[in-house]
Order: sequence, then C-alpha cells, then structure tokens
Amino acid sequence: MYTIDYRGPYDWPWMCGFLRHRTVEGVEIINDDCLMRVMAFDNAEGLATIHITGHGPLQVTLSDGLLPVADEALARLRRWLDLDTDPQPIQQTLGELAAPKPGLRLPGCVDPFEQLIRAVLGQLVSVAMAAKLTSKLVQAYGEPLDGEPGWRRFPDAQTLAAARWEEIKALGMSKMRADTIIHLAQRYVSGELILSRPADVERGIKALMALPGIGRWTASYFALRGWQSPDVFLPDDYAIKLRFPGMTPAQIRRYAERWAPWRSYALLHIWYNHGWQPDQLIAK
Repeated sequence: MYTIDYRGPYDWPWMCGFLRHRTVEGVEIINDDCLMRVMAFDNAEGLATIHITGHGPLQVTLSDGLLPVADEALARLRRWLDLDTDPQPIQQTLGELAAPKPGLRLPGCVDPFEQLIRAVLGQLVSVAMAAKLTSKLVQAYGEPLDGEPGWRRFPDAQTLAAARWEEIKALGMSKMRADTIIHLAQRYVSGELILSRPADVERGIKALMALPGIGRWTASYFALRGWQSPDVFLPDDYAIKLRFPGMTPAQIRRYAERWAPWRSYALLHIWYNHGWQPDQLIAK
C-alpha cells in the first residue's frame, strides 16, 4: 500500500464523474471512492487501485506486476489526477469563474499515446459514443492482462500500426478515422511522433495539426489532457461557442487571455459552470 498526498481543495466527485463518463471497458473502473485502471510499461503491467479517503492522502494499491516500476506508476497516477497542482494561484487568476468549483483539477492521462488515440475517437461524437468506440478498440486489439481476468491493456502502438483499416472501420467508425489511428501508430513506432510535452505548446499543437486526420480541436484537446498543459483554450469547441454567443473564435480567444497562464482550468470551469456568462461589455 502506498500513499499519495495533494493540496486541497480537490473536487473528487467532479473528477470521478468526468472520468466515469469516459470509462473504457476493460481498462478502467471509476467509482466515487475508488479508481482502478490498467497500467502498462515496456517491461511491466498490472492494475493500480486508488482509494479516495476524503480530505487525507490517497491510498494506492499496485498489483505485483507493477511493483518493479512503482515509482513511475505513482508518478503517472499523480499526473492523471493533477495532484501536484497548487490550486491557489489558479483561483486567484480565475476569480469568480472558479468560485463555484474551487477544487476542480485538470484530468490528465497515464499514457500519451493512449490519450491521443482516445482524442481521435472523440472527434465529432458524444462522450458516450467515444467511450463505446474506444472500448471496442480495446476488446479487438488490447492484450488480456496476465492474471487479471476481464482486464486488458490499451492497444499498443505496434499492434495498431500493423492493423488493417477495414477491421478498425468495422468497429463502427469511418475509414478516415481508421486510417488516422494506423498512421499515428506507425509514426509513433518509427520515432517520428514524439508525444512528450514540448517547450512551446502552441508550436506542438500546430505540429500535430500537420498530421493527417488531426484538426485544431483534436490537437488542442490532446494538449489539454495528453500534455496536461495548463494554458490551453478551445475557442472552436462547440460548447464553448455556445457560451460566447455572437463572438467569433478569434474574439473568444482574445477574451480568454485574461485567464493566462491557467486557461485550461478556465475552459473546464466554463464547460461545467452552466450559469456563467461572459461580460458582454468587455466581450464586444
């Protein structure tokens, strides 16, 4: 048993709800007081279980297969749940926008390649449909977790790089999306696609947009969660545009500059604060 500390406040009901709506069958189980998911490394794999105790440190259990890489596994879990962030500077910058949910954190990921594929599968579909498509991909291409019946690894890049587009398309997606998944996997295997967070995030987003099948929304969403960049905003997002009626994406982007360097958190607060409205005098 391991413990992970963090700075409060932390809105665990919100975080668990966010992750639960995106649950991938076979890879993770998200409850209000317990999070379980498969973790895989080059030479290790297993299950990580996080017990939420309330306001105190988290209790973490790693299956035997993860014990040799326990330090890295715990570090990935910290990034996944944004546990190293100090919420005070964010609240000071966001002001009234953050007041309803002062403990809101930025959900990250445990593996950037997995998150990139999940972002592609989330293009132009509902959250529920994205989770369903991802679960189908896992069942078709994910290797069963040794000694853990019912659990699977998220498909690795080598497996997806060798897949046929017809088989992926048959899971319920377009040929273009199937081609994108295969192409990204091939680029990742060859070393052409580096998914570590770049020093210049905006340049990194533009580099992702140069890849076939990756638009600004997908690249920005991956930067938000795959890189866990704290200062990314999505002015082209459908839900965001609804919250800024009469404003163009360029105007929305300028409006959001007031929340730098925490625009990723501002984005989440706007998504989940349905009563918030922009200051129209300033907006125009």
